[in-house]
Amino acid sequence: MPDSPFTAIDHVQLAMPAGQEETARIFFRDLLGMTEIPKPTELAKRGGCWFQSGAVQIHIGADKDFHPATKAHPALRCHNYANLVARLRSSGVVVRDDFEIPGVTRAHILDPWGNRIELIAE
Repeated sequence: MPDSPFTAIDHVQLAMPAGQEETARIFFRDLLGMTEIPKPTELAKRGGCWFQSGAVQIHIGADKDFHPATKAHPALRCHNYANLVARLRSSGVVVRDDFEIPGVTRAHILDPWGNRIELIAE
């Protein structure tokens, strides 16, 4: 296929239980170091919040029938992987190192609701 149909992922959406926006802010803004970005007015009525770091956006949507994504997950490349992992561990986040791919430094964490997130060192 000469022309690829996609050029980038615009955002990844994860779910959380309704009313957990402050918990999302503590995790994604304060622990992961992302910046909260405003949701469009019409979408803000649904709850949830959006975060960005560089070109990476994660949208956290409120779901009345919430179930965590334990297999499907975003994988985030990290500029300063060692510092991020150390900060997460010191904050009580369980960081599971993964050595299954030779030459790749990576780990998995769970957000406050059990959604899986992969962290990969650059």
